[in-house]
Amino acid sequence: MTIVKMTEYGALPAVHLTAADGAQATVSLFGAHLLSWKTADGKERLFVSSQTPLDGSKAIRGGVPVIFPQFNVRGPGMRHGFARVSTWRLTGQGGDGGGSFVEFSLAPADLSAEHAQAWPHDFALTLRFTLSGDALACEFTAHNPGQQAYPFGVALHTYYDVGHLDATSISGLQNQEFLDHHNDTRVQDAPALHFTEKLDRMYASTPSVTLNTANATLRLEQQGFEQWVVWNPGQEDAAALTDLADDEYRRFVCIEPARIYQQLLEAGATWTGRHRISV
Repeated sequence: MTIVKMTEYGALPAVHLTAADGAQATVSLFGAHLLSWKTADGKERLFVSSQTPLDGSKAIRGGVPVIFPQFNVRGPGMRHGFARVSTWRLTGQGGDGGGSFVEFSLAPADLSAEHAQAWPHDFALTLRFTLSGDALACEFTAHNPGQQAYPFGVALHTYYDVGHLDATSISGLQNQEFLDHHNDTRVQDAPALHFTEKLDRMYASTPSVTLNTANATLRLEQQGFEQWVVWNPGQEDAAALTDLADDEYRRFVCIEPARIYQQLLEAGATWTGRHRISV
């Protein structure tokens, strides 16, 4: 039986989903932010910083931040957009035996006056999280109900709990071109990507990649997005982040499906991006 109940995560109102097989997810209404995903064996698969505020005062460091309508500073608005710091509504829930889901929505009426003024477009966003066996599926939909096209970029900035960074690698990216944090374009020659220092790369999308950690092997798949972004701040940058403990960079890797560059969504059009993570 699927169980959905309201709860709190820190000081944030949240929704807790329990699937029939015992898998669980917790999503904050603030940002429609997935904060916890436990497979049926009870193992936590996501990382959330011990130092991040959980009171709505700023974006949450960890879990799955929702990046919209721009990635980082690739656009004229606020860095990483307003979706991750806006309060979403729970608009759907259920289960059919094969999966259990919760769905969240965001529209202009949900925005603060500041954000609405800064991005005065008509939009309708939905984000659905579905638990099915040892898998999590995320479906993000952007709809334009207005009369004018609007530009948007999007990403699901997933933080994975890898246990030990030294024992972590990503396969499936060999021979793929990537843009690094110096804005240099290179090609990955190695069969697997390892983490020995700060890493910030944007790869062209592939159907799937495999994350190998000390805890598990995860298969990551995407549809509709155009890039994989792989990030770990490394020791020096981690020390400069006030919402991350100095040694916590060793516990996570971010791998995110993304559309880095803003593209137009025409009036009346809908775009959907899908991301599936299986253990």
